Amino acid sequence: MASRPTPAVDGATSGIDALFLAMMVAHTEQTLEIAGVGLDRGADPEVRTLVAAIRATETDELADMRAWLREAGPSAAAAAARHDHSGHSDAAAGLARLRAAPAADADRVLLDVLTRHQRTAAALARAQVTAGTSDRVRDLAARIDRSRTAEVALMAKLGAKGRLAGATPVRGSGGIPRA
Repeated sequence: MASRPTPAVDGATSGIDALFLAMMVAHTEQTLEIAGVGLDRGADPEVRTLVAAIRATETDELADMRAWLREAGPSAAAAAARHDHSGHSDAAAGLARLRAAPAADADRVLLDVLTRHQRTAAALARAQVTAGTSDRVRDLAARIDRSRTAEVALMAKLGAKGRLAGATPVRGSGGIPRA
């Protein structure tokens, strides 16, 4: 597996950059929890492959984001930590749905939950590309937007195939996250 380049340190991380990093750390931790449950419950090989790839990518990104928050110093990390993250995600409800889904519906529910979650990540990342000040954080945000948008499109195709038990296309996925 090729290693992705890490942008050079580009100076101070602004408050908006630290806030984005803190929000994405929390969001990525939720993604990893969804992926873990999805790998435990999912049966479709293509869905499982996608979820494993998401887990690998986001594990690496999480390590970078945590390191960058530490580098930003205690005041930036503390300011970001004070932000109320509740209401930014419906991951808890999605996880509950995924855990409660009958085995025959687990792949379909996983695709629905993960699509919604990744659409939110793409929207947060797009906002950061516009508002951020750190080149490396904006570069990460652009990569997150591209990868999550591609994942949403792929999940829509997987859900639309009709191969999944009780499959119906993932509602509103259309391949493009809404802002």
